[in-house]
Amino acid sequence: MAENFKPKITLFHCINTFGDAAEIYLTGKDNCELKTVKMPCSSMVKDVFLLRAFEAGADGVIVLVCPEGQCRYIEGNIRAKKRVAWVQNLLDEIGLDGRRLSLTNMAAGDKATAIQAMDDVLKNLAEMGPNPAV
Repeated sequence: MAENFKPKITLFHCINTFGDAAEIYLTGKDNCELKTVKMPCSSMVKDVFLLRAFEAGADGVIVLVCPEGQCRYIEGNIRAKKRVAWVQNLLDEIGLDGRRLSLTNMAAGDKATAIQAMDDVLKNLAEMGPNPAV
């Protein structure tokens, strides 16, 4: 692993969960590069978008969704959860490690949960190192 490894993380989030504040909440993380992708609903996160984030150089990808049963669009977070699980399995199959992709349920504006999700991903990436596909 590179000694000066600064992980690149792509964060997909529902605007109802994290609004426009994602970068404000997480910009204190100077030990990584963060790219955020806002969606009207987490159901908009498709497997191809998750894979493209890795193809574009992300070392880790986080998907923040509403708590189960609280999605404004009925089951958008459940659809996102299924897609994330499918892509995690695919990443394991191709040798990239499914831990590079995570999904976290959080209440709207729950800064502590978002920061914990980020810390968990950074911890995993410290073990795994840079994205080997790049």
